Amino acid sequence: MRSIRPSFTVRQGRGTRRTSTSLAAVALVSALAMTATACNGDDNADSKPSASSAAAGDGTIKIPDDLKQKLKEHGIDIDKWKNGAWKNWDKKEWLREANDFVNPIIKGLWDPNRMRHANDPNKGVNDNDISGDQGVTDPTPQPVKAQAVATPYHVNAAASGKVFFDSPEGHMVCSGTVVEDPAHPGKSNLVWTAGHCVHAGKNGGWYRNMAFVPSYNNSGKSVDQLQNASRSEIAPYGVWWADAAQTSQQWIDGGGETGGTGASYDYAVIHVTPEQGSGAKSLEETVGGALPVNFNAPAVPKVSGITATGYPEAAPFDGQLMYQCKDKPGRLSISKPDPTMYRIGCTMTAGSSGGGWVETGTDGKPALVSNTSIGPVTSGWLAGPRFGPVAKGVYESVSKKFAGQ
Repeated sequence: MRSIRPSFTVRQGRGTRRTSTSLAAVALVSALAMTATACNGDDNADSKPSASSAAAGDGTIKIPDDLKQKLKEHGIDIDKWKNGAWKNWDKKEWLREANDFVNPIIKGLWDPNRMRHANDPNKGVNDNDISGDQGVTDPTPQPVKAQAVATPYHVNAAASGKVFFDSPEGHMVCSGTVVEDPAHPGKSNLVWTAGHCVHAGKNGGWYRNMAFVPSYNNSGKSVDQLQNASRSEIAPYGVWWADAAQTSQQWIDGGGETGGTGASYDYAVIHVTPEQGSGAKSLEETVGGALPVNFNAPAVPKVSGITATGYPEAAPFDGQLMYQCKDKPGRLSISKPDPTMYRIGCTMTAGSSGGGWVETGTDGKPALVSNTSIGPVTSGWLAGPRFGPVAKGVYESVSKKFAGQ
């Protein structure tokens, strides 16, 4: 997931990623050569989905009639979709419109084996120096070694988890954070992640079979120990399916495999529902908390330190453990017209995309101010968008959609 500068040579394979500055410059963007990330997951998604049109209250996602009609206008039959048609990634079927996100629950699809073999969707670029003045960009930060989060994760990073989804390249994974919902105080079902973890950008559409697993591998088991682990061991707080997702229009219009011009707006909000049926507890109540989001994210000189959390899966990591980096951020400008991004030293790799960046304010309270977006293939630093009015609009649109429910 990363990169920062011109002359971007995209690397292929499961180790590539987007945490990259590929976004790093308008001039750079035009020169990017993008390739698809290779994935090694088994595409055995043959589980039968629950009827997405079932009555509300049975835990399945209800697709509004107007959305069903719109999907039909695009040639998508919901019944066929539920039974495997989602595997058709033909460009004509891969919708790009923000209103067309649809994600019927397929119970049991994300089993332990499928989760372990999911890869990050990011692409990477090399980290040659940015040529020309792209705005305010500070010197490249020194690498900060990612530190393993102490287990159980639920005690030390309860709001963090993994976001799983399917793409044309296979099973994919990002990181995500449970955030507060103003429409449901204390009972949020909102998850914050990166835009590139829900939508492919200008040349693609919405990803599918999207689900969130809070405190994934809560006890920090090794890869060998996880080989025969039960689903409850890997997902102790359940699997939560997305029934709504929203990213910025800037990401949809300009995002690309290596970041594209949408990097400064590379964020998304997902609304989730439990796979096992609607229960009395929300996601926030289930995990025991949610982070507030600061949409007036402070300028770099005013930030003493930011902590980034995620599940890096590209070498030397394996995607099964949670890590964090803490550093004083610098500035990274992709293009003068767009907001300057935060940049920190960090050795986390692909898989950490979408993970939350937390800053403790003058009031002593932590708040989400960014998420992992890009970084160089060789690792060493990460960059994330600063949350402002556009991010607030994405957040509020999802919150308001479920305000009366």
